[in-house]
Amino acid sequence: MKYGYARVSTEAQDLAIQVERLRQAGCDKIFFEKRSGKDTNRRQLQRLLKALKPGDLVQAVVSDRIARDPVDMLEVLRRVSGAGAALRLLDEPFVDTTSEISDLLLFLLGWAAKWQRRRILENTANGRARAMAMGVKFGRKPKLSMQQRVEALARLASGEAKSAVASSFNVSGSTISRLQSQKLRQT
Repeated sequence: MKYGYARVSTEAQDLAIQVERLRQAGCDKIFFEKRSGKDTNRRQLQRLLKALKPGDLVQAVVSDRIARDPVDMLEVLRRVSGAGAALRLLDEPFVDTTSEISDLLLFLLGWAAKWQRRRILENTANGRARAMAMGVKFGRKPKLSMQQRVEALARLASGEAKSAVASSFNVSGSTISRLQSQKLRQT
């Protein structure tokens, strides 16, 4: 049996190119998912590994679709070879799991993928820090405008019930409670 495995990191990304390439490579069944490659705790990857039988072939487009960590890559390789199956990467044809050198090559590819992931995380953190320094606000927009917050706090201070204030602004009581708590922390 020829199995394919395709993965992208987020729901917004498209799997179509990987899936099409795996079909063209003759895969009988393709497992695919939209999950981070930071570890191998991925449902479809685990289903694929459990399905393997002697003589099966697992194909993916490149190594970082399977794992971004060299230890994870070696663990996947151990499970593939332990099942009597083989692993082939379409864009990295020098990976041949039937030879002894494949362990070293896969470790190096996994290390490179882990290094690349670390760079991505660093670049993201640097970009976020720059944006914050420029005044960009992250997270959900406040449910109440500044004027509404001031009005809500004034109404609470005059003795009006939280539920009545919340209802008038069409927000939950917990939103008004958080607003009141923030005000207390600031004073």
